[in-house]
Amino acid sequence: MSSKGTEKIKKNSASKAVAIRIFKNPMAIVGILLVIILCFAAVFAPILTQYSPTKVTVSDAFLTPSLKHFAGTDDLGRDIFTRLLYGSRYSILLGVASTAGALIIGIFIGSISGYFGGQVDNIIMRILDVIQSMPSMLFAIIISAVLGAGFVQTIVALSVASIPGMARMMRANILSVRDMEYIEAAKSIKCSNARIIMKHVIPNALSPMIVTTANQISSNILMATGLSYIGLGVQPPTPEWGAMLTAGRNFITTSPHMVLFPGVFICLFTMGFNLFGDALRDALDPTLKH
Repeated sequence: MSSKGTEKIKKNSASKAVAIRIFKNPMAIVGILLVIILCFAAVFAPILTQYSPTKVTVSDAFLTPSLKHFAGTDDLGRDIFTRLLYGSRYSILLGVASTAGALIIGIFIGSISGYFGGQVDNIIMRILDVIQSMPSMLFAIIISAVLGAGFVQTIVALSVASIPGMARMMRANILSVRDMEYIEAAKSIKCSNARIIMKHVIPNALSPMIVTTANQISSNILMATGLSYIGLGVQPPTPEWGAMLTAGRNFITTSPHMVLFPGVFICLFTMGFNLFGDALRDALDPTLKH
C-alpha cells in the first residue's frame, strides 16, 4: 500500500475516533441538539409561525403567553415567539460571520508571526498586547461607536475585537509545528515560505482552532446582544435578541415575558455552542479531561 493510502487510512481512523468520543459524551449531544434545533427554527421560521416579526398590532399589546401567542406579545403587539425565531437568523449570522472574519485574519497574522519569529513576531505581539489590554467587549463598543450602529458595522466590530485572540492561538499552534521534520524537509528543497505556510504549516495547526471557533461564536453572539442592548448594534424594528431585551427592560415588572423569553433563547444558544466546543476539545485531546 502506498504511503498516501496509509496516511489517508490513519486520518479516517482518527476522525472516526474523535466522532465516537463526541457522541459518547452526553453534554456534546445536548449541545449539538440545542444548536441544531435553534438553527432549524431560524431556517424554517416562516413555516413555524404565521405572524410577521415586524407588523404592529397595538390592540394586541402586552398579551401574556397563550396557545395563540406562545411567548406573548410586546408593547407594539408583535408576537414575541415569531420575533425570536426570526431574530435567531440575525444572531446566528452575527456570530458566524464575525467569527469567520476574525478566524481568517487571525490565521494569517498568527501564521506570519509564528513562522517567521524574531522582530516580525515581536512587533505583531506588541500590537496585539496593546489591543488585548482592554476587554474585547469594550473594544467592540469603541469600534461600534466609531462606525455607527447597524448590522454590518456590528459584524466588523465583533470581528476586529476577536482577531487578537484568534491570532495568538494560531501563533501558539504554529510554534508547535514549525520545527517539525516535514517543515525542514520542505525548506531543504527550496520551497517558498508562502508555499510552506499554506501547504504544510497552516493545515497541521488548524485542529485546535476548531474548538476556539465554536467557543468564539457563542462569545460573539453574547457581545452582539450586548451591543444591541446598549443601542450600538442591530437597530429596531429588526428582531434581534439584544434589541428585544432593550425593548422589554422598560416593562420588566408588568410584562416580564418580554425579557424572559429572549434571555432563555440567548442562554440556550450560547450554552449549546459552549457544550459542543468543550466536548470537541476533549475529543481531540482526551488527556485534557484528566
